[in-house]
Amino acid sequence: MSETDAEKKLHLAEESAGLVSKGLATGKVGTLSGAILGIASVAPGYTLTASIGLIVAAVGLKMPAIFIAGFIPMFLTAYAYRELNSRAPDCGASFTWSTKAFGPWVGWMCGWGMVIATIIVLSNLAAIAVEFFYLFIARVFNNPDIADLAGNTFVNILTTLAFIAIATFIASRGITTSEYVQYVLVGFQMVVLLAFAVMAVVHVGRGEAPAGLSFTFDWFDPFTGLTMGAFIIGVTGSIFAFWGWDTCLTLGEESKDPTRVPGRAGLLCVLTILLTYLLVAVAVMMYAGVGEEGLGLGNPENAENVFGALADPILGGIGGPVLYLAIFASSVASLQTTFLPAARTMLAMGAYGAFPKRFASVSPRFLVPAYATVVAGIVTGAFYTVVSLLSEHVLLDTIAALGIMICWYYGITAFACVWYFRSELFKNVHNVVFKFLFPLLGGIVLALVFVISVRESMNPENGSGAAIGGIGLVFFMGFGILLLGAVLMIFWRFRNPEFFEGRTMKAELHDSA
Repeated sequence: MSETDAEKKLHLAEESAGLVSKGLATGKVGTLSGAILGIASVAPGYTLTASIGLIVAAVGLKMPAIFIAGFIPMFLTAYAYRELNSRAPDCGASFTWSTKAFGPWVGWMCGWGMVIATIIVLSNLAAIAVEFFYLFIARVFNNPDIADLAGNTFVNILTTLAFIAIATFIASRGITTSEYVQYVLVGFQMVVLLAFAVMAVVHVGRGEAPAGLSFTFDWFDPFTGLTMGAFIIGVTGSIFAFWGWDTCLTLGEESKDPTRVPGRAGLLCVLTILLTYLLVAVAVMMYAGVGEEGLGLGNPENAENVFGALADPILGGIGGPVLYLAIFASSVASLQTTFLPAARTMLAMGAYGAFPKRFASVSPRFLVPAYATVVAGIVTGAFYTVVSLLSEHVLLDTIAALGIMICWYYGITAFACVWYFRSELFKNVHNVVFKFLFPLLGGIVLALVFVISVRESMNPENGSGAAIGGIGLVFFMGFGILLLGAVLMIFWRFRNPEFFEGRTMKAELHDSA
């Protein structure tokens, strides 16, 4: 579809759904490039090395089953995003759709949850990129002392700020620049992960693996060998492992077919991520097992960086540093693409009056929300600097509180689909399945995980151990951030009431033809 056709289709969809044009570049993102941007945001390389040990500690050999269990609500919710985008393609995504379904108050809080969660993740991704950057350099120059630089607070903060600045610059140079960068970073990351998994299986076949477990389909069965508590902990971690695929849906206005491409890209993204997770998880389990000693995936010393322990044994002396570089590329790729949904959500909130109008500005040269992107970069850098100087506990517990915010805005979006299409849910089989059943089930699961996450966050042992009045700091961080959003929302309600009075976005339902 030509750019002109994409522009016409977008304008027709916006007019039908009562949306406003933001001035973004149209006709730039296809299904494949959208999926790649989504995969980059999920960061499978970084996510796997950080989560495998934690999931194994909870569920052992049932890790593949847990990845599938975490995939299910994401897959169901992806259909909610697809259906909403097909009717109302808008870069505000969750913010816009929840506003149209439930009104401005819920919509504002949904948008806030998405933006602040992204800001927190951006700072964490930059920090991870710094860690693997110095690990890679240390291996290249065979100098372990270089790796210790990541633990130096001053050096860490300066390097993190430098990575944030570079990512901000790339994200503000246009969506096409972001695409080209991600083709390289994601391609390299996925090739190395595939090679890593294949070589692990080869070692098992040769009888050279420490554990040498035989493959069994029982690993994929979540109904046996798991307690409910272990299952819930595992699923919560698994849901976080899939977070970021919705980046595809915030690029609707920049897609070649605004009503179709983002939804297809989102589904392709989550399916690709699931297959990658299952392949790598099975391979490393067969190779290393789940024991708590040596290279076992259950060894607490390896939990925070599983690939760091397995890189050399599986890939050899040359391949080990390449895997470090792939994890670094994964973190950098996710850092750069995660700016996209944050900036576009703030752009939409500015365009509809939920944020100051300055956020609605788009670069006339690059046709991207440059102002919102720069603000996201500045806030991310400031946030990371402050929490790093305050306490490591604060940073860890803020990251742990992410699960609350993720389930918050994903769940609201899933329920928004059901409510927005309420007058046409039972007109045909397609609507029953994709506009009602799938979104409803996805929303229910996310709501349950949200409630359980809130309950678990009150236990200091489920975070850094820090507590206030015996209640875990994670609880106060998660709810504190949402409460801060509520306070800011009330302030903005009195400062600029038009959005909250429904004068900037039409909320009425437009039935399908």
